Amino acid sequence: MTNIFKPRLKVLAARSHLLVLGLDLAGTVLFSVQGADMAIHGRLDLLGVAVVAFVSALGGGILRDLLIGAVPPAGIQDWRYPTVAFAAAMVTFAVNVFAPRTPGVDVMVYDAAGLAMFSVAGAAKALDFGLNPLAAVLMGGLTGVGGGVGRDLLLNRIPSILRTDFYATAALAGALVVVAGRRLGLHGRVSAALGVATCFGLRVAGAELHWSLPVAMVGSGAALGAWR
Repeated sequence: MTNIFKPRLKVLAARSHLLVLGLDLAGTVLFSVQGADMAIHGRLDLLGVAVVAFVSALGGGILRDLLIGAVPPAGIQDWRYPTVAFAAAMVTFAVNVFAPRTPGVDVMVYDAAGLAMFSVAGAAKALDFGLNPLAAVLMGGLTGVGGGVGRDLLLNRIPSILRTDFYATAALAGALVVVAGRRLGLHGRVSAALGVATCFGLRVAGAELHWSLPVAMVGSGAALGAWR
C-alpha cells in the first residue's frame, strides 16, 4: 500500500512546491517594486535602490527559510529570486528616470498584494516542512513583514508593523486561513486563494478605514487602551 501512494505523494509535493514558488516570485516582484520606489523617493542612488529592493523582496523569505531549516535559503540558492528582484528594481528605476510622471498603481495596493502572497507562501512552505499550525502561521506572518522591516530600517523609517495600522495582523490572518484550510482538507490552491483574499482585503480595508490595534494612551499617570 505504501508503494501505491508514493507517486501520489510526490505529485502533491511537486504541486505544493510550484504553488509556493509562484506566490514567492509574484510577491518578490511586487515587494521589489515597492522597495525600489520608496528608495527612489528617499533619494538613494542606483546601488542603494537595488539593495533596498533586494532586502524588501527577499528578506522575509530568507529569515523564514533559516528558521524552518530550508538552507541555503531559496532567496540566495535559487537564481530566479535575486534575478527577479533586481530586474524589477531596475525597471522601476528606469521608469522613474524616463517617465517620472507616469500614473501608476497606488503603492498600498501592490504592498497589500505582495504581503498577501508572501504570508500565504510562508505558511504553506512551513507546513510542507512539518511545522505545527501555530509555527506555520507565525512563519507566514514573518515572511510577509520581514522584508518590509529591513527595508524601513535601511530607509531610516519606523517599521510598518510597529505603527498603528492593520499590517502584521493582515499577514497573520492570511497565514491562519491557509493553515486552517489545510487542516480542513481543502485543496492547496483553494486555501491559498482564500488566504490571499483575506490578507489583501484586510490590508486594504485597514488602510482605507484606518483600522488599528489598541494603543496605550498615557494621561494623568494612567495608561488607557484606546482605539484610533
